[in-house]
Amino acid sequence: MAHKIQTGARIILGLIYFVFGAMGLAMQLGLMPMPEPAMPEAAMGFMKGMVGTGYFLPLLKITETTCGFLLLTGFAAPLALVIVAPVTLHILLYHVYLTPGLNNLVLPSVMTIVQIIAMSGYWDVYKPLLARRKKI
Repeated sequence: MAHKIQTGARIILGLIYFVFGAMGLAMQLGLMPMPEPAMPEAAMGFMKGMVGTGYFLPLLKITETTCGFLLLTGFAAPLALVIVAPVTLHILLYHVYLTPGLNNLVLPSVMTIVQIIAMSGYWDVYKPLLARRKKI
């Protein structure tokens, strides 16, 4: 039963990253219009900074789309989960600190919980990364 929950969590997270990453890429390429949501000033400043670099937002969306695909297919899923872990954390912190309201925390909270559940299915893979090693 736990395996099914962990697999479901991996697929849900994969869908979220694949869909939103692909939408972000489409916006970057001019295939979709950029939404004009009302954002708090701090959030708007942060987004302008990411767009202003010229490279970061496209790289982020390519990473999200690629990792989402890997999570959906199950190919290299442990690696994809490690790569998107800081992205998931950052999404949560962005909404905690830069966008007010509990309604803005629903998806980031779900993503964080699903990330943890999905990663728990690969604990045997991650365990050696955290093991104490002898000096070389």
